[in-house]
Amino acid sequence: MIDPRRLLVLRALADHGTVRAAAEKLYLTPSAVSQQLTAFENEVGQSLLVRQGRRVRLTAAGELLVEHAKAVLAELERAEASLAACAAGIVGTVEVASFASAITQFVAPSIVALRQQAPDVRVLVRDAEAHNSLMMLLAGEIDIAISMEYTSTLQADARRVSRFPLYAEPFDVVLPPQHRLSAADAVALDELRDDDWIAPLPGNPCRAVAQVCCENAGFVPNIAHTSDDFHAVVALVAAGTGVALVPRTAIAGGQGVVALPVVGRPPTRRVFAAVQCGREDHPLVRVVLDALLVNREHGTARREEAVP
Repeated sequence: MIDPRRLLVLRALADHGTVRAAAEKLYLTPSAVSQQLTAFENEVGQSLLVRQGRRVRLTAAGELLVEHAKAVLAELERAEASLAACAAGIVGTVEVASFASAITQFVAPSIVALRQQAPDVRVLVRDAEAHNSLMMLLAGEIDIAISMEYTSTLQADARRVSRFPLYAEPFDVVLPPQHRLSAADAVALDELRDDDWIAPLPGNPCRAVAQVCCENAGFVPNIAHTSDDFHAVVALVAAGTGVALVPRTAIAGGQGVVALPVVGRPPTRRVFAAVQCGREDHPLVRVVLDALLVNREHGTARREEAVP
């Protein structure tokens, strides 16, 4: 019978690409991970890995086992959740990773509500970009990730992640007040082909949104300044250093910029809460998820009031 602990090691290797990175995520030594993988190959009688320098590539057999690992480990998570549900009372800590604007708009109000509904549940919040929070979730570092999908990005792995939609919002064009288009009702992106742009760092999906939208409009944006902090991006726009595409709820009033909708179909991000498959019925996770989901309607009302 296959040892599920070795499935966990194999999945970590598939996620992170190197033995050292997998070892760090599993809190093991690299030699222990290598020994587990060698023992796994002996156990199944097939090669699971091909080494390529410091990285490794899964063989066809390895890829097949990783797919089974997702299903098996999700069932183990469900078993733990069922056992936890048998325990009396809801007492404990839930760790949530979220990007900054969702913390403000969604997570913080949910924590306030939880103090009344479940005072013995403690929520620990970690600020993390959306593309990092899912990896933290899959690595077992947190319980709930507040992440997002864009019109140009891949969906989360449905075999490993259960998603709960929270809200959707468009990206707006942000201009300095003195910009030639600041008095317009809306902006077509091709009108900004000659401007300098401010965008998140490479690897951040919001940067990909700006690049893909501009390329669809017929040009490659000249990204002159970078920051993953939208408050910094807006401050740079206010300083007259360029233009940007920014999610609507990340634009606070009185920041010295002009925010205008995109002509046509604007890029949109869809925000969701995510948990590892099988963990959605864990009583502690469930109570925090329910608070987030109840907050959906209130959050929509707050955003409509905040956005002119």
